[in-house]
Amino acid sequence: MKKLIIILIVFSLSGFLYAQQEREIGAISPESMGAEAAQQELKEVSVDKFEHDGFWRSSMSTDEGYVTSRLFSSLGSQDKEPIADEEGLDLPDKHVLGTRVDYLRRGHNSFTIYPARPIPIEGITKTLSMWVAGRNFNHDLYVIIQDFFGRNYEFFMGRLNFMGWKKLVVAIPPQSEDGVSGVIQRNYHYNNQMGIKIMGFRVVCNLAETYGSYYIYFDDLRAVTDLFTESNRDPDDMVDGW
Repeated sequence: MKKLIIILIVFSLSGFLYAQQEREIGAISPESMGAEAAQQELKEVSVDKFEHDGFWRSSMSTDEGYVTSRLFSSLGSQDKEPIADEEGLDLPDKHVLGTRVDYLRRGHNSFTIYPARPIPIEGITKTLSMWVAGRNFNHDLYVIIQDFFGRNYEFFMGRLNFMGWKKLVVAIPPQSEDGVSGVIQRNYHYNNQMGIKIMGFRVVCNLAETYGSYYIYFDDLRAVTDLFTESNRDPDDMVDGW
């Protein structure tokens, strides 16, 4: 009887180990081996180099102060690395965008820098980056984006408490599985319409430092985006919107 029990236990353990091994082997699916990553074509692209005079504007409450924006001749940070796909294209990159704020009073102030029209980004945006000279103030910089459904979101890019130029980077959250909530960059019904739009930037001022004048400069807005669907789109597909 004892021998029979021992044999049954051995067979049970063998079956468990075999099933566990099958689960482990089964876990190495195409998805876990990077099938999703294989269906990505990540590229860094230039969104705006701040080279067009009058394209970027700024605003703030007239009760809090006055703000103005303009271009300045400058190469920006010397640490910028060129985008490989732009080599040999001789694209202009001789200006930066400057914004000046003159505060009327201390307060929980903020101001916005926005383009004359929203700037679309091809593909599925993964990250946004920009070089900023923040003048070592404890103000916070946010980027404002618009998703596929026309909803606006703000994402924190960084605190401006540094001297000279610094590259600030923010990750765009991945799309939710339900395809409705959160930041939606594509809809499975329409593969020819996807991505986000840049609506501008907002600087939230530190209460203790809202006096006198404040200066901030921007250069070289870029995005890392997945262009797989753009590169593999059916050229014979119909275009909606008629």
